[in-house]
Amino acid sequence: MSYQQITTDIDEDGIMLLTLNRPEVMNAFTARMMHEMMDAIDNADKDDNVRAIIITGSGERAFCAGADLSEGDKTFDYSQRQDEAHKPSAIKDDGSIDWSSEVIRDTGGMLTLRLFESIKPIIGAINGAAVGIGVTMQLPMDIRIASEKARFGFVFARRGIVPEACSSWFLPRLVGISQALEWCYSGRIFGAEEALKTGLVREVVEPGALLARAKEIALSMVSESAPVSISLTRQMLWRMLGADHPMEAHKVDSKSVYARGRQSDAKEGVNSFLEKRSAEFADRPSEDMPGFYPWWDEKKFS
Repeated sequence: MSYQQITTDIDEDGIMLLTLNRPEVMNAFTARMMHEMMDAIDNADKDDNVRAIIITGSGERAFCAGADLSEGDKTFDYSQRQDEAHKPSAIKDDGSIDWSSEVIRDTGGMLTLRLFESIKPIIGAINGAAVGIGVTMQLPMDIRIASEKARFGFVFARRGIVPEACSSWFLPRLVGISQALEWCYSGRIFGAEEALKTGLVREVVEPGALLARAKEIALSMVSESAPVSISLTRQMLWRMLGADHPMEAHKVDSKSVYARGRQSDAKEGVNSFLEKRSAEFADRPSEDMPGFYPWWDEKKFS
């Protein structure tokens, strides 16, 4: 896919920088941006040279100022939007709505689900305004750091809609139900320090230091760790947020330890420790994920 609204760059350390690139409109989100971002994540997951992903916005004003509102009052009426005109309608012949139709799916949610499913660590480097989808797309990122100039807002109720992009699942898990509700009820804009205090972001840094700090964090996570172990760990921890009993974690832990123990990385990890040298892990996520992966399709411990 040829990118028009994002850019990607992979440096010598295997860190992909994915930049939302519509600075003239504060990196406003569109369906095309969603498809481009999902394609970039697909490519990163398939590329063993990519160890981690940093997502940021271009320009100094915004990370992403939310949905592109250029279609006015049609913005959230998908049946009326020009970019949806080629799709089949969710309106049935009798005028009722087919609530199971793919047409009604929220594009922000499609993106956050793809970020959730990624097997690479994802860091958000929030350089400026981040409202609406600009903040909800951050929630499935593993770590978020913010510039002192960053501003956040779950503004949906002020636009007459509701939280999207799976944020009703992610946000309370990150900051607690009371804080999530207060932000979503009021729709108010708040600054980087409040985001830090409540746990929405992990660090606040000077604007000029943002990307360097994001890369430093990325390298600290992946430089001495086995890529397959990182990929499994990301899915293990995220998916266990929705488990109803620790036995679900025990099932996955047991399978993962057993499978990895039979692969070369575990042997290399032990030997490098005993020999007091850096490990050289050979297993790759593209071809060496354990046979039970993806385990969430299984129904029992077998």
